[in-house]
Amino acid sequence: MTQDVIAVRACVFDAYGTLFDFASAAARCWDVLGDKATAVTTLWRDKQLQYTWLRGLQGRHADFWQVTGDALDFTLETLRISNSTVRDRLMNLYRTLDCFPEVPEVLARLKKDGFATAILSNGSPAMLADAVAGAKLGSVIDQVVSVEEVGVFKPHPRVYQRAVDRLGVPASAIAFQSSNAWDAYAASAFGMRTVWCNRYNQRRERLPGSPDREVRSLAELPGLLRCG
Repeated sequence: MTQDVIAVRACVFDAYGTLFDFASAAARCWDVLGDKATAVTTLWRDKQLQYTWLRGLQGRHADFWQVTGDALDFTLETLRISNSTVRDRLMNLYRTLDCFPEVPEVLARLKKDGFATAILSNGSPAMLADAVAGAKLGSVIDQVVSVEEVGVFKPHPRVYQRAVDRLGVPASAIAFQSSNAWDAYAASAFGMRTVWCNRYNQRRERLPGSPDREVRSLAELPGLLRCG
């Protein structure tokens, strides 16, 4: 319906869990992890996010590569996985995570429709460069914005402001997409239009802000937006 279409000029995407499947690293190590692969993915991701928030509260920033490694060390120790090579293998795989199947076509469609496209991520510049190159998305992503440009992780407002500054458009002219509900809510509270890609069938958060739309896949996104 026409009244449901969101008019914006730029589409900004979270990276991990939204464009790139963070579960694919452990999945590619099934030969050594076996039935612990899912537990590795879950705990690794949980600790990774916790460490970003806790470092932000303490004012002790470290880049996402270090945080990811620290979270993995905690995970492997907790799950009693002592294989001497699995840590390096998992970390290397995290640099070139699989993108979700619909992502290349959706980004190409958005570019064709006239939207500026960008990534706004906790990832370090090197991590994001490797992820974009590995998924062959360079031609459909205009800008890649890392939190390292402001020295604090999401959901600090300075992160969302950095996207506004880099794209040169007001927050209200940006559609921000994230699979992390807390991220979508924070971007909404900042003033962006937001689409929560609820890939994991999560409950709605009780936080400031509210996503404009909720989808299960980014394949639904082009039909929700109008460039203008």
